[in-house]
Amino acid sequence: MSEYRAAADVVVIGGGAIGLSIAWRASERGLRVIVLERDRVGGGTSRVAAGMLAPIAEVTPGEEPLLHLGSESARLYPEFVAGLLEASGADSVGYTRCGTLLVARDADEAQALERELELRHRFGLRVERLRASEARRREPGLAPSLRLALDVPDDHAIDPRALVPALAAAVRAAGGEVRERSGVDRVALAGDRVAGVVLADGSRVSADRVVIAAGVWSPEIGGIPVELQMPLRPVKGQIMRLHDPAGPGLVARVIRMGPSYIAPRGDGRYVLGATSEERGFDTTVTAGAAFALLRDAAELVPGVSELVVDEFAAGLRPGTPDNLPVVGRSEIPGLHWAVGHRRSGILLAPVTAQLVTASLLGEPGADASPLTAAIGPGRFHAAPAGSPA
Repeated sequence: MSEYRAAADVVVIGGGAIGLSIAWRASERGLRVIVLERDRVGGGTSRVAAGMLAPIAEVTPGEEPLLHLGSESARLYPEFVAGLLEASGADSVGYTRCGTLLVARDADEAQALERELELRHRFGLRVERLRASEARRREPGLAPSLRLALDVPDDHAIDPRALVPALAAAVRAAGGEVRERSGVDRVALAGDRVAGVVLADGSRVSADRVVIAAGVWSPEIGGIPVELQMPLRPVKGQIMRLHDPAGPGLVARVIRMGPSYIAPRGDGRYVLGATSEERGFDTTVTAGAAFALLRDAAELVPGVSELVVDEFAAGLRPGTPDNLPVVGRSEIPGLHWAVGHRRSGILLAPVTAQLVTASLLGEPGADASPLTAAIGPGRFHAAPAGSPA
């Protein structure tokens, strides 16, 4: 087959929320960007994401770097969304300042919630402890059996299925190119540095910078020495989408009960999720997962049982051994990583785009900021990162 030798400053491999956010911001800064997506834009992990922007509700002991990264990204989101709407011409991306309620059903869960409150106070995060009666006043759809709740007003949410098409439109409006069904076979090297990519059909795209943002499929991309690959694994999540024929009003906030949640879209649609399963690349949906998700949700929000089920699907989150993303320059000059965001890909899209774009442009200190210290690719290798872009 004849080679397609389109030249670009940057090739981004992966057309999900992370890859497209990087491509948009880099295009805005004057770089010529081509996005290569193996399937359809937003058809992978981004399509099954719930879209909760909840660094405070989701903070976990031992994941302080993720809290700092998520908090910075949440701070960037209002400007990010405003700019995206203007650039893409989209009417909405479903961005809502809904907040989160963490709720407990019994005494054991209430004790666990008290520990969650203590953890957030230790980090200086804004959280309000609510008696059950006050929680039900704010969210009348909650069950009378509720024992305790924590109100997290600064958590927001967005609709990934509206976000991703808007990002693709913004990339094109900024002069970038988005190519679907363009799987990448391998990264092409000239000597020891990046020279572009070779597609699955044998054609080439030349570029002196390549960003890998292909999620759990990133390890399938060849041309990278095994010792410099990222240790990614798929984490399966089953998730349900429902709607209320009567319209919005069942709950206004995201309701989190342990590891599961109900996320309102603000228009009568709801997302119920999600499991976390180490099942490899299995994306089947199971009756047991559906039962567990509905049972837990209905115990705290009985009206869930009246909702209409629109979709039940499974997606694959890209995980790493330390549960932190991998963002930054590879030891291979010209190669950049933006992978391993696990459950926080939608939340971390703005800050990842900011960090990677700064690195692509070679801005002073771009790869040595406090935010990048814990998430650089060099932490998985013996040799430290530090090659020139």
